[in-house]
Amino acid sequence: MEQNLIIAFIELLGTFAFAISGIRHAAAKHFDWFGGYVCGVAVAIGGGTIRDVMLGTTPFWMTNPIYLICTAVALVTVVLFGKWMEPLKNAWFVFDTLGLALFTIAGIQKSLAFGQPFWVAIIMGCITGSAGGVIRDVLLNNEPVIFHKEIYAMACVIGGLAYWGLAELGVPAEISAGMSFAVTCLIRFLAVRYHLSLPVLKEK
Repeated sequence: MEQNLIIAFIELLGTFAFAISGIRHAAAKHFDWFGGYVCGVAVAIGGGTIRDVMLGTTPFWMTNPIYLICTAVALVTVVLFGKWMEPLKNAWFVFDTLGLALFTIAGIQKSLAFGQPFWVAIIMGCITGSAGGVIRDVLLNNEPVIFHKEIYAMACVIGGLAYWGLAELGVPAEISAGMSFAVTCLIRFLAVRYHLSLPVLKEK
């Protein structure tokens, strides 16, 4: 129970950080409050919604309003304290990374619970963690960050592969999930620290 509470708390922090990132991007484009809220929601629940629709189940936020409430709190936070948030960008990055890893694991575990093979579960984990940011960038008319910045979605994929490999070795699901979480976070931190990215396609 204590472990579940810790995971739920970190997941909410990740949701809050995702929502903050969407709202701050909207603020940079001079969106109004409603536009900012929509962008925050897109990041916070977009990936999980796509996953649930593809799995043929009710989207998770329709059964628990806490994610929409969390986004509203993020909007109020940006409105009231936006000018003091810039020095905290490293802290938001950490929460964003924790949320990315947890949402990836959540996507994998939910897909497996629905009887999907592991390769599908890894894709669903990647979608859960990173698709919200793509929706946000489309709404803001920006090139999606995952296509041209430091490794982001690939961290989800590699974390999912770690989960798969450990599961194939007979490692308990709790340990596999924990190791997958650590791998996803580590790759994301290293990618930002050393500006690691995939090779760029060049037109011949």
